[in-house]
Amino acid sequence: MTLIKGHFRVVGASPDGDSVRFYPDRADAFSAANLKVRTNSRGGVQLRLDGIDALETHYRPRVAGAELWRQPKELADAAGAELLRYLGFTKVERDEGGRVSTSTPGETSGHILTRFADKYGRAVAFAFPGQRAGRSTDGGDVHLDPKALKASANFRLLETGLAYPTFYSKLYPDLRQAMADAAVAARTAGKGVWEHDVTTSGFRLTSRAQLRDDVVLLPKLFRRLVDYLSLDESDGVSLAGFADYVDTRNDRLFTIPDGHATELHTLLSVRRQTLKLTTPPEQIVFQEA
Repeated sequence: MTLIKGHFRVVGASPDGDSVRFYPDRADAFSAANLKVRTNSRGGVQLRLDGIDALETHYRPRVAGAELWRQPKELADAAGAELLRYLGFTKVERDEGGRVSTSTPGETSGHILTRFADKYGRAVAFAFPGQRAGRSTDGGDVHLDPKALKASANFRLLETGLAYPTFYSKLYPDLRQAMADAAVAARTAGKGVWEHDVTTSGFRLTSRAQLRDDVVLLPKLFRRLVDYLSLDESDGVSLAGFADYVDTRNDRLFTIPDGHATELHTLLSVRRQTLKLTTPPEQIVFQEA
């Protein structure tokens, strides 16, 4: 993976539990690594933390005029707070919309390990506080093993139970297994989201407010669900067409360890108004879009 040194800065942004703004020390850091990321006017790039997905704090469905959605506030905010704390921010204040107005310190030193960008121009990365020990060169190649992985913010969010494991095919298998183990341990201990999670146990959908305030659910499934509900002109919550809708999203994946290639809709159980995922999240590997 490519090592890029720099700093994290959050004022003016809306970081959550799996995404934060990173500014490289070298202006040409990403282009030199052949990474097609989208930078702001000051060279900052939005990171997507590899292998994890935290509860949504501000998600807008892909429907014209759709309102913003969020998942249960306490756990969603806790993930964002833990990420920033781990990266070295001791005090962060946000406005009513969730945008950071002030932070202490203003920025923190850090580095990332990355090797590609997603379709939204975000660097898919492992984020670390401080500078990497040893003689690693900025922009150089670094081997990330499961032991070193444990110092990443990605791993921290999994081991505290504040993020779900959400794996894509470009994640190395040994790192994926280490992250899966951390998530299973957190679930067994009932940490964070796992105390209330209904992803595989199932829940009965009765209202849209329920999704925002009560239901703790794998964020990818939450996003598909609110995208579907936003197609309805009313405030209805019927799941009658949900599986068919998910089928149109072409969420290709394979399950581990059996390696069965399929799509997300085949892993859903929809019985009237009761919904659940039939395979644990750590056993699903999505294909990169």
